[in-house]
Amino acid sequence: MDDDLKFIVDVASEYNPRFKKELVIKAYNFAKEAHKGQKRISGEDYFVHPVETAKILLELKADSYTLCAALLHDVIEETSVTKEEVVKMFGDEIAGLVEGLTHIEKIHFKNKEDYTAENLRKILLATSKDIRIILIRLSDRLHNMRTLKYLRPDQQKRIAQETLTIYAPIAYKLGLMKIKGDLEDLSLRFLKPEVYKKITERIKEKREAREKYAERVMEFLKEKLKEENIPAKVTGRAKYFYSIYRKMTKRNVPIDEIYDLIGIRIVTQTIPQCYAALGLVHKIWRPMPGKFKDYISVPKANGYQSLHTTVVTEDGRVLEVQIRTEEMDLIAEEGIAAHWRYTGRERDKRFDQKINWLKQLLYWKSSEDAKEFIETFKFDLFEKEIVVFTPKGDPISLPEESTPVDFAFEIHTNLGKQCSKAKVNGNIVPLNYILKSGDIVEIVTSNKAKPSRQWLTFVKTSKARQRIKQELGIESVRSSKLKEREAQGVLRNIIVESRRPAKLSKCCSPEYGDEIKAFLTKDGKVTIHKADCENIHTLEKKKEIGVRWRVIPKLDSTDIIVVVRDRVGMLSNILTVISKMGIHITSVKSEMRGGRFKLVIGLKTKEKSVVKQILDNLRVLKDVIDAKISDLP
Repeated sequence: MDDDLKFIVDVASEYNPRFKKELVIKAYNFAKEAHKGQKRISGEDYFVHPVETAKILLELKADSYTLCAALLHDVIEETSVTKEEVVKMFGDEIAGLVEGLTHIEKIHFKNKEDYTAENLRKILLATSKDIRIILIRLSDRLHNMRTLKYLRPDQQKRIAQETLTIYAPIAYKLGLMKIKGDLEDLSLRFLKPEVYKKITERIKEKREAREKYAERVMEFLKEKLKEENIPAKVTGRAKYFYSIYRKMTKRNVPIDEIYDLIGIRIVTQTIPQCYAALGLVHKIWRPMPGKFKDYISVPKANGYQSLHTTVVTEDGRVLEVQIRTEEMDLIAEEGIAAHWRYTGRERDKRFDQKINWLKQLLYWKSSEDAKEFIETFKFDLFEKEIVVFTPKGDPISLPEESTPVDFAFEIHTNLGKQCSKAKVNGNIVPLNYILKSGDIVEIVTSNKAKPSRQWLTFVKTSKARQRIKQELGIESVRSSKLKEREAQGVLRNIIVESRRPAKLSKCCSPEYGDEIKAFLTKDGKVTIHKADCENIHTLEKKKEIGVRWRVIPKLDSTDIIVVVRDRVGMLSNILTVISKMGIHITSVKSEMRGGRFKLVIGLKTKEKSVVKQILDNLRVLKDVIDAKISDLP
């Protein structure tokens, strides 16, 4: 048994009484053989990467199957090993984890937003199925960041930015604070190398003096806690470089003015002891106004609980103190990993609540605008949070400045849709009332109530905004842009006699090949209507002008374009719909674009109404994003 394998076995055996030693050894040797002869850009053996990924997971006390999947996570993508072989050797559960990781793969898109958004969606989708997938992925990314120096500068910046935009925020939301801090620090190193160097050098200069002072403070605090019969551990707490950088930019000050570089942590056995320790700290040192936060009574959405206070010592130094129980410390260090253990028990309700935000983000359909999706993701992660309560006392986490409407949709979509009034702490309040942490919120419903467009002016959560838009029938940014592009394609094939600017009427939405008429509007522009549009009789006949198609379409051979999500059997379903209408298919061309297929299908028909019926039938199919008549070249 080599040193790395012995280390993994020894550490896992210590924290996991049900550790499957033989299975992990088998996975280790299988992956080692599969990657034999492969090298990383750094020049080291490729197998070093999955081993280091597994070692990072040891810090989260990962179960045996997770460790196996970490060791095997690149065998399908980077070697000749197939999923079927992994299933045969290690079973469906481990193979499922490996496959979930393989699906979060790099794909090519026309722009950075599309790549980032699609990659993010893949991560969220895989994670919502099994949380262990993201634990492995985060560990995988952390080791890749540690070896990023071997890549080209442009690759370093791209990967560092993606890490800062996607992976670090996910780690934060899952409560994996150490991984989050390490990812952010490494990202800063490559995105802002001069700033990173300045911060590290400045901290190094004062490290010895700072550590001596912290040691003196901790010993003094231990004695005082002992005198008050408060059993507790007192430790120092290092500040992450990125945290310091954010404070520098937020306050627009140099590093020397970031005073709270010294952090102290007190870990007690019970919650009452936490508050007793807080009272003692405030008795010894003067607390700074506005610097106390109680995350024990009102936890953060990611499960984090602690008392935070900032005090000034007798010699004028500033200390940032955290106080929490041993259980809270475990959650703070390991986050959601602490709820997914080797015990074999099913996930509890708290676990499901913690990953609920991932599933909420998946409400955003793949047709949504990529940039909008990314911005919503970042908004949901970085927005400050409040915690309010249902009348039964259940805590609900919401972004700061949320309203009763946000609260209602957070509980259930139907509650939001039927929301007519709201009570906060027993008092009727307007629906745009700004909630505060600790509020008790009750929603009064009515069958006659329905979402209002005005609600979009004050709701804060993406879930509420998305549900309201769906109820109001408001199109997404991408959907509206798509229709705009289609309209421009139709207009390119229209010749207006006056050569004035023209637009398609929204009341009848003419399509290529329709019989059309054109009318002058008050602003001097031209509006194109279908010849049988019901609104034509309201228009002045004298303002009608000549209009015709550039080329009359030959409907004996019509091309239609169908855009679908990549799914097994999708093409067969589409062709079946067409065949059932007795229409001959003359040709089928396909093009893959970012997880979607663009199908160009040739139809043999002379009836335009039949083509329209085919398009209508295709549009209602699951996974069909769009179906239309092809524009002329």
